[in-house]
Amino acid sequence: MSPLIGAALLGVIERADQLVLNYVSKAADAAHGVLRADQRLDFAKRLRARIEAERHGSQNAREVAKVLARFGDPAALVEREVRRLAEAGVATRREAAGAPPEVAPRGTGSTLSFPAIVDDHGAPPGVRAYRRIAQERVSRRQEGRGLPFAGLRRAAMFSANPMATGGRDARTLIKEHPRDTAAMVILVVAALLVPFDLPPLAIFQVPVVVWAAGAALVLFSDTWTVRDKIIGIGAPLLAYSVGGVLIGGLRVGTEAGLQAFITQFFDVSGTMFMIGTGLGVVWLAYRLLDFN
Repeated sequence: MSPLIGAALLGVIERADQLVLNYVSKAADAAHGVLRADQRLDFAKRLRARIEAERHGSQNAREVAKVLARFGDPAALVEREVRRLAEAGVATRREAAGAPPEVAPRGTGSTLSFPAIVDDHGAPPGVRAYRRIAQERVSRRQEGRGLPFAGLRRAAMFSANPMATGGRDARTLIKEHPRDTAAMVILVVAALLVPFDLPPLAIFQVPVVVWAAGAALVLFSDTWTVRDKIIGIGAPLLAYSVGGVLIGGLRVGTEAGLQAFITQFFDVSGTMFMIGTGLGVVWLAYRLLDFN
């Protein structure tokens, strides 16, 4: 295995594991001041074990993110844990601080099993899928508070608290997807270099070389699906070829010869490449935002 492929595979594994660690850390933070130290540690261990069991060893970041989405809000899991401990008669830190327990304490200790997530119930797969979609839509509407373009505003909040934006602000996206962000930036740079008459590298134009580097990063990404990658990379190629033929043909008309058509094709194909690259990057950015 080449070092490049090995590094890419290592990055994929690290990305999936990081999603799990971030989720468990949020749950542990939410349990701070609510559960005792030993209960908090036990809760985090059982949560991590349950997530690992649900992901079935998958190293695909998108699949792991779906698994975590099924677990729901970490704070809600903490509340369920508090209720379960109270029903078992186990005192928590909240009760020790003076909050009224739901059930009178009968002892101390930790529970042996983690609460079942929504998909654990015996509903058919189709019902579970539509239930999850509905919950995600309701959650997003609540986050946006009914305001137009709420998702775009959240993404533009560079100084936002990730907990308040659900990790969908630009700073968090860039921090958690540095290679994906770099790929999109390189593609944009390739498009911006088109108007400049730079000397070629060997037989290749500089914008083509830069675009190829960005396209390679997109292909190695574990965030986007194959469909997303085809759209993001294929948009500039399609615009360059098809757009150049159509626009160039319209500009020369039916009376001009082949040489005139070729001249018009190269006059407009660069601009079409820039437009296609812009559309492809917009799609990749949208899908990156939608993924988180």
